[in-house]
Amino acid sequence: MLGPLLRLLSGCGGVWPTSPAPGSASSSGEDSEGRDGLLWWRDLARCHAGEVSVAVAQANQVLEDQCRLESAPPLGTVLGVFDGHGGPDAARFACDNLFPNLREASSGPHGVTAEAIREAFLATEEGFLALVSSLWEAQPDIATAGTCCLVGVVHNRTLFVANLGDSRAVLGKKVGRTGQIAAEQLCSEHNANQEAVRQELVAQHPDDPQIVALKHGVWRVRGLIQVSRSIGDVYLKHAKYNNERIKPKFRLSESFTRPILSADPSIISRTLQPSDSFIIFASDGLWEHLSNQDAVEIVHSHQRAGSARRLIKAALQEAARKREMRYSDLTKIDKKVRRHFHDDITVIVLFINYDLLVKGAAQGQPLSIRCALDY
Repeated sequence: MLGPLLRLLSGCGGVWPTSPAPGSASSSGEDSEGRDGLLWWRDLARCHAGEVSVAVAQANQVLEDQCRLESAPPLGTVLGVFDGHGGPDAARFACDNLFPNLREASSGPHGVTAEAIREAFLATEEGFLALVSSLWEAQPDIATAGTCCLVGVVHNRTLFVANLGDSRAVLGKKVGRTGQIAAEQLCSEHNANQEAVRQELVAQHPDDPQIVALKHGVWRVRGLIQVSRSIGDVYLKHAKYNNERIKPKFRLSESFTRPILSADPSIISRTLQPSDSFIIFASDGLWEHLSNQDAVEIVHSHQRAGSARRLIKAALQEAARKREMRYSDLTKIDKKVRRHFHDDITVIVLFINYDLLVKGAAQGQPLSIRCALDY
C-alpha cells in the first residue's frame, strides 16, 4: 500500500511545498500555520529539542482531540495529545492542567523524573474529579467524559513518554548508513482489544466476571469502553457517580467497590541516540489507518515541513479507500457525519536535533502551540 500512497503524497502539486532533501528542514525555514475546513496545521516550528510539525483533523460535531506543546527551560520540550471521549470536557481539562501540574511536580531538586510525571497525571485526575464533584448537580454528564493522554518530554538528552489509553508514540530510527528508517513503538496501549490488557484487568478484578466483555466484535471494559486507563471517566472509578443521573447507556447494573479504570500512566524513559531521527505522537485516529512503518516512511521520504499534515492526509486517503470513495469526496463531508468515516486525528512530529541536545544549547525563543480549531 505504501508505494502508491507515497506517490500520491508526492504528487500533490501546490498542496505540499517542495524541498531539496527528503527528511530535511525547509530551505526557507518558514513556519507556516493554516486551516482548511476541518484541518488545522502548524507545518514546522523550532523548539529546544529540534523542530516540530503539528496537525489536527476534526470529525466529531465537537472536536474531542486536544494537543499542546511547550518548549522552554527548565523542562525542555513537553508535548501532549489528548484524545477525548464522551465529550470534550476531560480532554480540554487535561490539556489545560497537565502541563502546569508537571511544572509544579518538577520544581523540586530532582527536576523532571518519571515520578514527577506520574504525580502530574494523578494531580490532573484529582483536579478533574473535583470539577465533576462541583458540577454533579447541574451537569452530571461530565462524569462520563474521559480522555486518553499521551505526553512526551525531552529534557536534556532524556526522552520520557507517558501514556494513558490508546494513543501512540512511534520513533523513526535511522538504520545504519543504509538511508532506511525503522519504526519502534515507544508506549504500550491500554485497550481491551489487546489480550495482555484483558489479562491485566481480570487479574486486578478477580471477583468481577464481567470486567471485560465482547460486544459487537469489540472487547470492552464492563461492555462500555475500550480503554482501561484514562483521565476522567469518573462514572467507572467512583460508584457514587454511576446512578440514574447519568445516561442509561453508561449505567452499571451492579455497583462496584474499587475503580474499574485507572489513571496510572505507563512511563518509559530512554537516552536519545544519534540514530533517533524523529518521533510521531498521534491519537488512535491516525493508527486506525496507518501502520507504524508506513507512518515513519512517509515522514522520512519527504521534507520536514508539513509532516503532520501529510500523515493526516495519508490516513484520510486510506479511510476513503476503505469506503471505496475518492479522497476529495471525503474531505467535502462535514463534521459529525465525517465521524462515520474516521475519528478526530491529532499528529505531532518531533524532529530530534541530537547535536543541539548534546551541547545543551537552547534553540531560539520559547515555543507554545495549541490547536486553533474551533470547538
